[in-house]
Amino acid sequence: MTFSMEAQNIIDAFAEVPDNLKLQLLLEYANELPELPDRFRDTTELFERVEECQSPVFLLVEVVDSVVSVHLTAPKEAPTTRGFASILQKALTNLGIEDVLAFSDTFVDALGLTSLVSPLRIQGMHGMLFRIKRQVREKSAVQ
Repeated sequence: MTFSMEAQNIIDAFAEVPDNLKLQLLLEYANELPELPDRFRDTTELFERVEECQSPVFLLVEVVDSVVSVHLTAPKEAPTTRGFASILQKALTNLGIEDVLAFSDTFVDALGLTSLVSPLRIQGMHGMLFRIKRQVREKSAVQ
């Protein structure tokens, strides 16, 4: 399994708390999802809708000098989805192209949340990761 140091720290944080506190930790991550940078506030048409998510989640990946930046939006009324978006943004932003593409798809399961949230929400997080990797492939081929 290949994870970034930040991703491993997130996995470890979830492993250290009992199941009854994992959703609270996920909500803490939801509160940490940053607002979009000003340069994207009026260009939301550049963002891709994550169809696997029940809530309206949009993402955009930038690749500059082989370094990836992930930008995600998720509504405040969807804290679980927002938490997943925040976690993926933290885990993948500032990694190199190869590191993002090698990032293990088992990350979602490694968080230990599959028994605590609905399969649809887990599918949404997998959808976010899949689309992030696809955008990295597409945008790095252009460089």
